[in-house]
Amino acid sequence: MPAPRRTQQQRREETRQRLLDATIDCLVEHGFAGTTTQRVQQRAGVSRGALLHHFASKADLLAAATHHVAELRLAHIRAETEGGAQSREKGLALLRTAMSGPYFLAGLELWLAARTDAGLRAALLPAERDVGAAQRAVMGDIFGAETAARDDFPLLCESLLVLHRGLALTGVLREDPTFDDEMLRLWVDRFLAARTP
Repeated sequence: MPAPRRTQQQRREETRQRLLDATIDCLVEHGFAGTTTQRVQQRAGVSRGALLHHFASKADLLAAATHHVAELRLAHIRAETEGGAQSREKGLALLRTAMSGPYFLAGLELWLAARTDAGLRAALLPAERDVGAAQRAVMGDIFGAETAARDDFPLLCESLLVLHRGLALTGVLREDPTFDDEMLRLWVDRFLAARTP
């Protein structure tokens, strides 16, 4: 029996998804400078018109791809944390998985490029605000209500995210595989155990 025909909406969504996946693949493989709209279009196997129909500019495409990857990482964390708060060790391991690897590095490529590209920065800001709020909510689930009730919880969350970003950047040249774990243990000792709510 032949497969049912896809609707126009389904085809549009599949094309959009291919473009986002191709963008992330290009960022991972070629970096920001090598991620051109032509390369993305070719990798996705779509026409120039299809690309422009979904994304009016390169900044819009890159911002959407960043948000898409972040949402996938958060969905993984949420799935792993369903049913209540995790132990701190498991929670940190989940966050580390979500904030490392090629897709996270693709996001860092965009952050660095946004420093000097005002259009990209403007496109990234709304997506990053949404993702940041979702990350804080997930971290509240991971670390429990007492930690989430602390006055300094927003700073605590941001410090962990900054630590992960820094470890990912410096890890490119680091040879000691245990350094990341040592830094995360230090963060737990200093920030989570330092005070009670």
